[in-house]
Amino acid sequence: MIALHDKLPGFTATNQDGNNISSSQFLGKKFVMFFFPKADTPGCTAEACDLGTHYEKLQAAGYEILGVSADPVKKQKKFHDKFAFPYDLICDESKEICELFGVWKLKKFMGREYMGIERKTFIFDESGICTHIIEKVDTKKAAEQVLGVN
Repeated sequence: MIALHDKLPGFTATNQDGNNISSSQFLGKKFVMFFFPKADTPGCTAEACDLGTHYEKLQAAGYEILGVSADPVKKQKKFHDKFAFPYDLICDESKEICELFGVWKLKKFMGREYMGIERKTFIFDESGICTHIIEKVDTKKAAEQVLGVN
């Protein structure tokens, strides 16, 4: 599980286009890694779209963005293309990255328990050190929350 002041762990995963993305690509940049439960659902769409809409502001503040869910490549591709996100989405079907970050959890909804991704955002500095963790993500103000940590 990643905590404040931890180093960005090493990982390589497949993006929506089937290309490998490695955590080492983000060293030397401020980096936002957001975990979302399921592609193309209302809350996840609101969050991903808000980050996409404010992408230029986030980049002007020095941030690179990466979204992660356990959806397969085909579903991530459809979601990515439908909303034309200017950043990559990782397909963590094995849940290895989710487990590494501690977001694969037992969840409860309407009396039902199941394993799923806890919505959470991790922010790393240029050295790959976790400087902020947004535990309670406001899906409609995700970019504002990231920009507000400075």
